[in-house]
This record gives sequence, structure tokens and C-alpha cells, in this order.
Amino acid sequence: MKKWLVLLLVLMLTFLVACTTGNDESSEGDSSSDDSNSEESTGQEETESDEESSDTSSGNVLRLNNGSEPTSFDPPQGFNAVSWNALNNLMEGLTRLDESHQPAGGIAEDWKISDDGLEYTFTLREDANWSNGDPVTAEDFVFAWTRLLDPDEASPAAFLGYFIEGAEAFNNGEGSAEDLGLVAEDEKTLKVTLNAPTGFFLDLVSNPAFFPVNKAVAEENPDWHAEADSFVSNGPFTLSEWEHESHFTFKKNPEYWDAENVELEEVHWAMVNEENTEYQMYESGELDTAAIPSDLAEQLLDSEDAFFVDQAGTYFYRFNVEMEPFQNEKIRKAFAKVIKQEDIVQYITKNNEEPAKGFVSPGFTDANGNDFREENGELLTHDPEEARQLLKEGMEEEGYDELPEVVLSYNTNDAHRAIAEYMAEIYSEELDVDVTLENTEWNVFLEDQKSLNLQFSRSSFLADYADPVNFLESFVTDSSMNRTGWSNEKYDELIANAKNEADEEKRYEYLYEAEQVLFDELPLFPIHFYNQVGLQKPEVSGIVRHPVGYMELKWASKE
Repeated sequence: MKKWLVLLLVLMLTFLVACTTGNDESSEGDSSSDDSNSEESTGQEETESDEESSDTSSGNVLRLNNGSEPTSFDPPQGFNAVSWNALNNLMEGLTRLDESHQPAGGIAEDWKISDDGLEYTFTLREDANWSNGDPVTAEDFVFAWTRLLDPDEASPAAFLGYFIEGAEAFNNGEGSAEDLGLVAEDEKTLKVTLNAPTGFFLDLVSNPAFFPVNKAVAEENPDWHAEADSFVSNGPFTLSEWEHESHFTFKKNPEYWDAENVELEEVHWAMVNEENTEYQMYESGELDTAAIPSDLAEQLLDSEDAFFVDQAGTYFYRFNVEMEPFQNEKIRKAFAKVIKQEDIVQYITKNNEEPAKGFVSPGFTDANGNDFREENGELLTHDPEEARQLLKEGMEEEGYDELPEVVLSYNTNDAHRAIAEYMAEIYSEELDVDVTLENTEWNVFLEDQKSLNLQFSRSSFLADYADPVNFLESFVTDSSMNRTGWSNEKYDELIANAKNEADEEKRYEYLYEAEQVLFDELPLFPIHFYNQVGLQKPEVSGIVRHPVGYMELKWASKE
């Protein structure tokens, strides 16, 4: 079958699916337009509470779609897009990214950095309180960050804290909490000691994983974060309602230290993960923002409501190197090189994404002023002829007369399905390999991927902080983010060196080499870099979508 015909069939299928599921409110699809990570779950269920919420639409009330049920509003556990965007507006860390995406004072009103760059002393605001009236204290941060790193908590975000003295050893069970470089010097003074100078530390601690937790509340009720009536926040909003698997609602937090600059009175969040349904809700006024369905992209991308924002992240596929046939490097490379990313972004996703030829996205500048992606070049090339030769050689190395069954897995979503179906057609046409497609609901998919139960699966990465090491540290041995079974001693050493190198030019040399090692063995292959494209009502202003991280509603308003 010719490639143009394959693409035509995929487009026709996507259109037919859109037409047949547009009014099916239990269908599953894409998540909120405010994040492209597509962490999906079941669709929205209409309830009496939904109708009651609709009656409160007057005033400065914003209506958004979260896509699906948040994984958790416990800061060290809610480590994904469906938790972050909401959690970032319920809570606040020591710093908060400002409207120009730079770290500014959050709960900390001031800080001092030692001459050697190893000690940060934060002074917390006197008027920083929890929504129940308790003061936010330095001990709340020590308590929260210790939980983040506690191996018994098994936080997927724990690796972000490894810059802190003693953190990695504690998280690996080789050290104790007493060895952590965290000291509450008094109620409003927190001292943090690092392993090495870390120029992006103030950016890092704006991440939701580093939010404080009210120690007294958490010790009395460990499930404080699971329901609206027990949730305690310290950010611009409080959690006033949470109808699980349906919707949740924010109200302005009167205890927030900067409440006078928060204009929104309420934020209503739907949970609809089918983008055509989301678009219909936008058109009917039930939502103020929405994703752009791929079948409507051509007409909507030029509309006055469309917005375009940079985003640091990568859509990619993981190979499980512990499962046949992907223990073989040549077979992995064959499956990667036969896919043409340009076709996927042009004919399927259609959101002006950039095809990915490396893992680190554009936008990160090294010590010499060069963009990381441009400097490290294209590490993956489309070459079907080479792919066929690599597959042949790989099968000979493994003694395969016939390739073992290949199952390509993705979490339920129209866009993921369209990409997977296109890839399956290409594998059949170019490699003469039949690939079985398998889709599951997000939470099941995620657990299976973490447990290395998936052979070949789609994935996505959105940067947690503004540095290339964040992309690359995901694939060190035993990282909770690795999910491939791949391990390379040289790669681990390069990442460790980069994390402990004060000289920026040398640090970037380590990172460039690490990405090259990653692509030499290819436990993953990228499809495209993310951007943020969507629709927003003209009466809405002030929503800040950070290229690295999450969405800010602190400055948002709806006229």
C-alpha cells in the first residue's frame, strides 16, 4: 500500500470517529488544551451537581476542562498534567513562576545564596497562611520535602529532589532523613543545602512536587488531600467541591497572602477527555478554553480565539528492552527509523508541532549561547531502507525466523489511536511486520508502563524545570521515569557528572554526550516536540501557560 493511501485512510478514520463520538459523553479522548500531556481517564458523567454548577456562571467565574480525574492532590504524588495544572493554583511553593516565566517570590519573600552556591536561606512571608488560618511554616516545607524523598512514600517525583544534600541516599534507602540538607531555623526561616551549585534551583522549587504540606493537618488525617472538605491549601484558590470522575470547583482563597491580586471568584473544572465533546462545550459556552480537534484544525487555527504558546516537552514511544524482540538494539532502531515524524505532524496531529529528531526540545541555551537542540543535531533519521536492513540483521542475531508478536500500547485517546494506527500501517507496509494495537484507560496504562508490563508504548514528557538535564535524567538506571528497563553505566555517569558540575560549558558537554549515548542504543524514539495550541474566549485574559511546567490562574480574569 502506498504511503499517501495509508495517510488518507488514517485521516478518513479520524474523521469518522470524530463524527460518530462527538455527542458520546462517555467517550474517551484528549485532555485539556492547557496541557498536551494527555493524561486520560474516563469521560465526564452528567450529574445533578453539574447542573447546579451551571447556575453559578455569573460573575468572574472561569470554566476549564481538566481532561480526567486528577491522580492526586498530594504534592509529591500528583506528578502529572491532570494533577499539576489544578494543584499549581491550589498551592504555592517558595517561588512561583511569574508572567514572564521567571521564578519570583511565592511563600518566600526573600532568600540569600551562599558564595559557594550551596546554601539557600529562605525567609517565609509573615502573612503566608493555610486556608484554615494556620501559618505556613518552614517546618511544613521540611515535612513535605522529607515525604517527597521518603522511600516508603514512593513518590514518582522524588528524583527532582536529588540536588539536595543527602536526598538521593535517603531515597535509595542508604541514608536517613536526619542527613537531609533541610533545616527549619525558626518558624519562618528555611535553610537548604545542596550537593553542588544548581543555577536553576529557584526555578525547580516552583514545581508542585516542592509545595509545602500542613504538617499538623497531615499527621491528623493522612488522607487530607483526597476530598474537598478536608483539603487545606496555601495558594490563590481553595478546593470547594470535588465530585470524583465528574468535576471539581475552586473558590478564591481569602487567606492567600496575595488575595487582593486574585480576580477570579471561582474556577469550574470539567473532566471530559474527548476533544470533539470538549469543543462542543466550548461552542455552547460551557467551557472558556478548549483543545482544537484535528479534523477542525485547518479552519480553527486561523480563528481569533486560537492561541499558540511554546511548551518544553516531547511526544515519544518507549521500547521495553526486557521484552522480546526489543532487547535487540537493531530491531529497536528499525522500528524507529521507518517512521516519518513529518507525516504524523502534517497529516494527523496538525497543530504545527516540530518533528523530533532528539529527546531534548528546543529552547534551552548552553553556556555559549547555542540552542541545545540545534547544537546536538538530528540524532534520528527517517530511512526505511536502512530500517529493513537493521531488522534483518537484528532477527539474525536473535535467531528469529519470524519476529515475536509486537503489541503497541497507548492510553485511550483519539489522537493517540490515529498515530498508532498510522504506525501499524507503516510497519506492515515497510517492514512486513503485523503489529497489534492495544489501548487502556490512563491509570491502568500508567501502572502497566511503570511495571514494565508493556512491550512498546506511547508516552510523553513535559519539562519539570527549565534545564535539559530534566529531560535526560529520566533514563538513568532505576529512575521511576525510565519505564524501559534500559540501563547504561556511561549514561548514568554522564548525568551524575552534569548534576555536580559547576562549570556551565563542561556541564553542557556532559549533557550533549548523554543524549548521544541515549540515541546510540535507542530505548525510545521521539515523534514530535510539544506546543500549546487551543481556543480561548475573548472575554478571558491573564491565563499564563508556562513553556516549562503548568498553568497559572492567579492573574486570570473573565470579564
